[in-house]
Amino acid sequence: MSTIRELLTELTGTSEYAEKLSDDTPLAASGIDSGDLVRLILLIEQRTGVEITAGDMEHLSTIADYERFLTDRAGSGAQPGSA
Repeated sequence: MSTIRELLTELTGTSEYAEKLSDDTPLAASGIDSGDLVRLILLIEQRTGVEITAGDMEHLSTIADYERFLTDRAGSGAQPGSA
């Protein structure tokens, strides 16, 4: 299970939500609300140490988007708080 799917499972308390989504399904269109999206961002930051800015969030809508973002940040060696 991908990092984002694991965090969605933690967020929703069930794996069913994360498992039924394709990698390219927009999260906002899948029933998750804006508060849950904010909580997802916070979980990502806490668990991975990768900072996600408001500008970054404009480009993140699917599980695949989030996974690519994390992979890119990990590959670039970006540290929290670095811009």
